Amino acid sequence: MVLVASAADMARAAADFAEERVVGFDTETRPAFKVGQRYPAALAQVATAGAVYLFQLQRMDFSAVLRPLLESPTVKAGVGIGDDIKQLRELFAFQPAAIVDLGALARRSGVERSGVRALAAMFLGLRIPKGTKTSNWAAPRLSPAQVAYAATDAWACRELYLRFETEGII
Repeated sequence: MVLVASAADMARAAADFAEERVVGFDTETRPAFKVGQRYPAALAQVATAGAVYLFQLQRMDFSAVLRPLLESPTVKAGVGIGDDIKQLRELFAFQPAAIVDLGALARRSGVERSGVRALAAMFLGLRIPKGTKTSNWAAPRLSPAQVAYAATDAWACRELYLRFETEGII
């Protein structure tokens, strides 16, 4: 199940996060096409065993649900997650804990191509299309293709972490 989170979903998301040992985590940012142009993170995606939550960061303050997760011992697994954490810390203060960069783990194990798409293909047999990657993530309403892409990225990160555990990469 994919939820584009609203104020009504925050309690559900917090309860779901509290039950998890590991979540998949990712952010999306509106692309910049000019040198020096930069935008804040527009979307945070969190995948649990039963749902993927999409938080439109420009539409509402979700720090009350994201801060406790980001500071908790629940593993947050993502590819290039350090950059995601840095961008989120520009939006609200928190002390990150239990952050795992799947790309770095893969590289340490000798895997050359360590992006989420390559890792999902290698370890999960999953092809993630990248057509919507450079779309406007700050749009007031996400398209069905954006929702599917964002949810798949976070879900794949959770599944990759679990696979890495099984294969002894973690």
